[in-house]
Amino acid sequence: MKITGCELRRIRLPLVEPFRTSFGTQHAREVLLLRIATPEAEGWGECVAMSDPLYSAEYLDGAEHVVRRFLLPRLAAAPEVTAAHVAPLLAPVKEHRMAKAALEMAVLDAELRAARVPFARYLGAVHDRVPAGVSVGIMDSVDRLLDAVAGYLHEGYLRIKLKIQPGWDVEPVRAVRERFGDELLLQVDANTAYTLADAPLLARLDPFGLLLVEQPLAEDDVRGHAELAKRIRTPVCLDESITSARAAADALTSGACSIVNIKPGRVGGYLEARRIHDVCAAMGAPVWCGGMLETGIGRAANVALAALPGFVLPGDTSASARFYAQDITAPFVLSAGHLEVPDAPGFGVEILPDVLEEVTVSSHWVTLDSLR
Repeated sequence: MKITGCELRRIRLPLVEPFRTSFGTQHAREVLLLRIATPEAEGWGECVAMSDPLYSAEYLDGAEHVVRRFLLPRLAAAPEVTAAHVAPLLAPVKEHRMAKAALEMAVLDAELRAARVPFARYLGAVHDRVPAGVSVGIMDSVDRLLDAVAGYLHEGYLRIKLKIQPGWDVEPVRAVRERFGDELLLQVDANTAYTLADAPLLARLDPFGLLLVEQPLAEDDVRGHAELAKRIRTPVCLDESITSARAAADALTSGACSIVNIKPGRVGGYLEARRIHDVCAAMGAPVWCGGMLETGIGRAANVALAALPGFVLPGDTSASARFYAQDITAPFVLSAGHLEVPDAPGFGVEILPDVLEEVTVSSHWVTLDSLR
């Protein structure tokens, strides 16, 4: 394909309720959207970087800067670009996986729309719907947490994930397990909030029969995770530590984890996410699809990814209404605990122009001829 231009659009979507994790509380989601134009079709990408560098070193202003200053010029210099070309072309720029993923995503959407191919078919998906889990943030009280979980179960969610941090871990987990029983699929996510010295505390979660404990230690502490996995019975799952297929293979081989959370933006794009899926499948490790409060664009792509055969655990592929009263695409709606996999070309969703304009903070158009 020949890319003629790229729109960088910043939007702000209010959350239906504050979402609190161990690294902070969000009241709205600011998003960088990329729209790639080619003579054949347009494609949309979504950058999952947060406004502040708290989940990772990447942040929204930095992502927009690196796209304009360093990444787009490299695509402009190429005689033609396909999604498979994006990662090699951008490889000389170190890190910035979320920014790169957004560009790859937009190119991939345009490429598949031009070819009239749905993303799920392109990936090799084997399901037409995927089971949905929900991530429940840290609450002000256990009673409020129990009410929230009850509401999500009433809506039909098949798995509950509780955000935890020191001081909000054993008691809320105990309360949820006692209230909703042993049959509930339940897991916890620490977002790096603990150290290996907390192993005795984390071991107190073992009696509750959790599916997994996600990223308990720092993202660069692979050895610590391997040691922790020996000290607790709850399976360890890695999130922030997994940045590539090689990192996933190393973590599994070292015993740092036995389950992997795949977030495409975190690993540099959906093509690398598929490679991680393939590596984990070859090593017999289950995977599931994490979420970054995506709009309908990213949610559509995540649902298609989660339809691959190795995704055997419900992911954070929640319905749109979990986070947004009004999304920029038609909403994803929960049906019997599942979300339908889009089957239209590209990512299979269309932008709602009026809504997009309403939530837009800024928009800049860059012609690639100007970068050559």
